[in-house]
Amino acid sequence: MADQGYENRQDFEMELWPELRERWNTFLKFVFAGREADKELKQLVFLASSMASGCRHCQSHGAFHLNVLGVSEEKILSIWNLEESDHFTDAEKAALNLAVSAGASPNATEPHHFAEMRKHFTDIQTIEIMAVIAAGGFLNRWNDTIATVTDQESIDFAEKVLSKVGWEAGKHQGESHEQRKAHPLNLGWTK
Repeated sequence: MADQGYENRQDFEMELWPELRERWNTFLKFVFAGREADKELKQLVFLASSMASGCRHCQSHGAFHLNVLGVSEEKILSIWNLEESDHFTDAEKAALNLAVSAGASPNATEPHHFAEMRKHFTDIQTIEIMAVIAAGGFLNRWNDTIATVTDQESIDFAEKVLSKVGWEAGKHQGESHEQRKAHPLNLGWTK
């Protein structure tokens, strides 16, 4: 049964403003493309900032996408234990620490985050990483606010893997008739 207050969440789906959906998808394709910072790092950053924001919908999407890219379940789970993990390079840790700090509310980013980034990344790479964090922030707020129903494909993966770190779909479970057919990646939205 849908959570009280979310019965008509489909009234607020981005699809009802097709121009927004189209332009947003174009923006996401641009931001997440492998340029100077690679796609895997960008997806790790998206997941880390979504973890910090608390958006379970975006966490499941980010984790599923990383799995599609071939990232191990152990590495995906290690984001929740970043400082103690040996799955990340120092460069990845710098980017993920920035993502966690920037994804928090209020923002917890400090000068030392950028000092650490400069040890490993060019200014352009840092800007690309910040663009992913900012895009994630928009998606985290949108999806968590209206309790976007997560596709079953992403829920199944997250329940199998992310449940080990306390993940649950919660308000994003929805009713079966509310679910998208598949993860946006498999629907072709970001291709």
